[in-house]
Amino acid sequence: MHVVICGGGAIGASIAYFLSCRGGIRATVVERTGLACAASGKAGGFLARHWCDGSPVEELARRSFDLHAELAGRLEGDRGYRRLDTYGGFGGARHRVEGPAHGWLSEHVTVSQQIGTPSDTAQVHPALYTNAMMRAAEAQGGHFRLGRVTGVICEGGRAASVLVDGEPLAADAVVVAMGPWSILAAAWLPLPAVFGLKGHSIVFETGDRVPAEAAFLEYREGGGGRREVLTPELFPRPDGTTYVCGISSEEPLPLDPAEVAPERAAIERLEALCREMSPVLAASPIRARQACYRPVARDGLPLIGKVPGVEGAYIATGHSVWGILNAPATGEAMAELIVDGAAKTVDLAPFDPDRLPPLDPARLGNSRKASV
Repeated sequence: MHVVICGGGAIGASIAYFLSCRGGIRATVVERTGLACAASGKAGGFLARHWCDGSPVEELARRSFDLHAELAGRLEGDRGYRRLDTYGGFGGARHRVEGPAHGWLSEHVTVSQQIGTPSDTAQVHPALYTNAMMRAAEAQGGHFRLGRVTGVICEGGRAASVLVDGEPLAADAVVVAMGPWSILAAAWLPLPAVFGLKGHSIVFETGDRVPAEAAFLEYREGGGGRREVLTPELFPRPDGTTYVCGISSEEPLPLDPAEVAPERAAIERLEALCREMSPVLAASPIRARQACYRPVARDGLPLIGKVPGVEGAYIATGHSVWGILNAPATGEAMAELIVDGAAKTVDLAPFDPDRLPPLDPARLGNSRKASV
């Protein structure tokens, strides 16, 4: 059985890995730019076991959190995985803490509560995770192929091949896992709309000056004409860097993932915020200024399952901010669905693509001809 997976991010690589663990399955991941070239290389990688409790994503998140821990001990290579403490707090340029500041954060930040412990919060480096999963898949017969997906060919109501650089690649099953660019597949398959939400981030070289503790803050900006309460997230990593995000925008999704670039004003605003929040960040060199688009469906839930009306076609996207967290369980469940006909480890019913109406391909306009 040959499964072609369109998209080389964390979701696509995870599906390839779990398929490769099944005998007689050959998985090919097709990506035009490179592994983890979009959000899977620029996300924060924060993992929480209980933060989706009470929502339809609860079971998926819990299973995936546990799988991240299992994979850390099973796969070779560094994935930047570790457990960590997590804190919540608030502050602002005109706010001053009574008493000593909390470690590496400034006197303008009050840490009000611990919201996670090493038992239920952790982290992984998204790009390292994606590459490790793909390498593990390749070691078991999987294949990564650089190329542009330009269509899915259906024969007799079944997905029969994927057009890669204009040439058909035969497949027994096809999975669309292209993040927000999955919307382009609505020109080929009856799929709901997927949207992209742009977020900006900065990676600092902080060495050993920041302990293994993540922070989620509500912070009122300093000077300037616009003073808002932002929600920055700060994640120190085992490699001596610290990742910070917290500025979003609604800039349109470009057709080519390679064209995604940070907006100068957004990055400058985030840099100023970092200088206010932490003297360590203020004194640290910046390794990367970046942006990525998070895929979101209309109702906010992932799209995971069979494409309605087309045998052998599947989709796995729309995970929003929890894409890295939920990648392993999504890969595991998709492998079960494709090979066994039904997912066993996680109930995929809440994520059935058929719950939402398909996008009218006419709304895509010229993007019908786009390559991803």
